[in-house]
Amino acid sequence: MDTITIVVPCYNEEKAIPFFYEEIQRVKKLMPKVNLELLLVDDGSKDGTLEQFHSLKEKDPSVKYISFSRNFGKEAAIYAGLSHAKGDYVAIMDADLQDPPALLPQMYDALTKEGYDSAATRRVTRKGEPPIRSFLAREFYKLMNKISDVELMDGARDFRLMNRKYVDALLSLKEYNRFSKGLFGWVGFKTKWIEFENVERVAGETKWSFWKLFKYSVEGIVAFSEAPLYIASYLGALMSVVGFLAMLFIIIRQLLFHNSAYGWPSMVCIIILIGGIQLLCIGILGLYFSKMYLETKRRPIYIASEEALDDEQ
Repeated sequence: MDTITIVVPCYNEEKAIPFFYEEIQRVKKLMPKVNLELLLVDDGSKDGTLEQFHSLKEKDPSVKYISFSRNFGKEAAIYAGLSHAKGDYVAIMDADLQDPPALLPQMYDALTKEGYDSAATRRVTRKGEPPIRSFLAREFYKLMNKISDVELMDGARDFRLMNRKYVDALLSLKEYNRFSKGLFGWVGFKTKWIEFENVERVAGETKWSFWKLFKYSVEGIVAFSEAPLYIASYLGALMSVVGFLAMLFIIIRQLLFHNSAYGWPSMVCIIILIGGIQLLCIGILGLYFSKMYLETKRRPIYIASEEALDDEQ
């Protein structure tokens, strides 16, 4: 009998976990020939998420969990779950039921009957999201596909089912700064995309503020594209040419008309413009250097404070 390990990153999901567990039990009945096991990852939650893990473990000894010493982020939680997943197949999904567990049978068939290595999901609508957030998300995917060699599917979720070969390939990528949506595409393999309508959270509130999404987007761009570095270089070259031409123009105008090189306001504007571009380019370089700095430290991706990974007989 095949085993599917379901990795569930959780951060302050105390209210959603009971609903999620009930839904998984319903899916189990739809897949009687497959063993579904839960691997819950507490990403340093500040509510009763860990207590919910304890409660589930008491009534269902097959439930496994890892609890972080602090909040390390969803990427670290995904990595921790994949590292400890022992199933023949591994799924990643959120506890808020925005990733419908009912799709698992279809995803499992894609791997076992259709020859795919991975079955991934994408939302075809963003109903319920603020319009500005939906617009910026779509533009982000368009931008990434233009400046990166890794293809990102618009509306892609982290919710996917993978075979052991695919999971091992992901685990072979040891970088500290992880952007899973890019890593999923970078490792390659055959992936089937399954579309579904957007689903509202069953409980609780989203943890992704506008600032966190923006920061996550920047990390994705820096991790999978060198385009910002090229843009900085092009801007530097362009401003050098503009500066040379402007200087040449002022010299010629001074020789022809005399006393025409005065005007401190225009000079201040030019200095501010050039200074702003320089700071922008330095900031871009700084982002890449900061990532290199974190990588060279070789710090662990996460630290666990509590684990329950062995099935109790």
